[in-house]
Amino acid sequence: MSNDNTKVENQELISNYSMLPLSIFDWIESNQNQIIVVCDERGKIIFVSSSVEKLLEYNTKDVLGKYWYQFLTREEKCYISANYEGIENREQAFIISLYHENGGKVITECSLCKFVEDQKIYYVSLLNDITEQKEAEKLLIRSEKMSIAGQLAAGVAHEIRNPLTSIKGFLQLLQAGINRNEEYYKIMIEEIEKMEKITSELLFISKPLTDLKRPESLQEMVNDTVNLLQTQAKLKNIQIVVEQPIVESIYCDKSQIKQVFLNIVKNAIEAMEEPGKITISVQNTNDYVNIHISDEGPGIPEEILHKLGEPFFTTKQNGTGLGIMISKNIMEDHHGSLEIYKNKEKGSTFKLSFPKELKKISNDVP
Repeated sequence: MSNDNTKVENQELISNYSMLPLSIFDWIESNQNQIIVVCDERGKIIFVSSSVEKLLEYNTKDVLGKYWYQFLTREEKCYISANYEGIENREQAFIISLYHENGGKVITECSLCKFVEDQKIYYVSLLNDITEQKEAEKLLIRSEKMSIAGQLAAGVAHEIRNPLTSIKGFLQLLQAGINRNEEYYKIMIEEIEKMEKITSELLFISKPLTDLKRPESLQEMVNDTVNLLQTQAKLKNIQIVVEQPIVESIYCDKSQIKQVFLNIVKNAIEAMEEPGKITISVQNTNDYVNIHISDEGPGIPEEILHKLGEPFFTTKQNGTGLGIMISKNIMEDHHGSLEIYKNKEKGSTFKLSFPKELKKISNDVP
């Protein structure tokens, strides 16, 4: 069939559809699971589908004439301003939270595209409600957190037993009348403080998930991760090396990002079958803070790199594949990314990228 005949048929179809009662189109629009939003060049909303009334409970009249950022959190308003207002004529997708009429938040997957008509610029967004999906992911994250806490318990017990043995020995010496009280007291206090730190970190892992993002010290989170996994690494003659200095802070939820660090470093320890080292380093670019975690294991074959992060796909005999998937989801929620590379010589590198813009915005925007 020729192109001309196809065009004629399409025009006939459009003509026929245009004769349908408006109530049919109204029903389709109000019952779809997407919100369609059109903004002008300044960001003012000039069209919104009536499905906004079902999904967000706003009256369309109350939405029209307002600006898109009035319905977003401060963090996400600034992120979109920094990354998407200058988009080209191609679709881009990202996750954003919108304010519901009742004051709550609805998590949506947003597809955004820029159009130019008659020298005027328009932005069209399709918004899908994925709140239930994200809630399910949070349950998975919680489950994985508890799994990690259980797996670390054996190492923590070993780490606590050593200080207890030392304290018991010093108490026996003091009981025997050896007069070196001050020296022994100092050592015992140091051992007790070590146990306190280890147990506090284990309790921190098992706490319920939060959603509190603020600037956090990267050095502190890395140190906490190393302290928890040091025993497990030593049992396999693996050294965890942290390249200094680390002076950066990142805008994040501390409990979630520490879980990402724990997932990746723990995976690296388990992947290494021979003694070696795991290196944690930080790299600064104009736009991102990048954390590199490199191991000296067998490496991940390039043909399956793209599958990592899929649920239940794993290279470990007793793994579930959820750790990397959950880590990727957490990074996406922080507007960051997780990339995995095979090293040239041996092992793999996990690259975590956090946008600097969010850190700047958290301090600058009222």
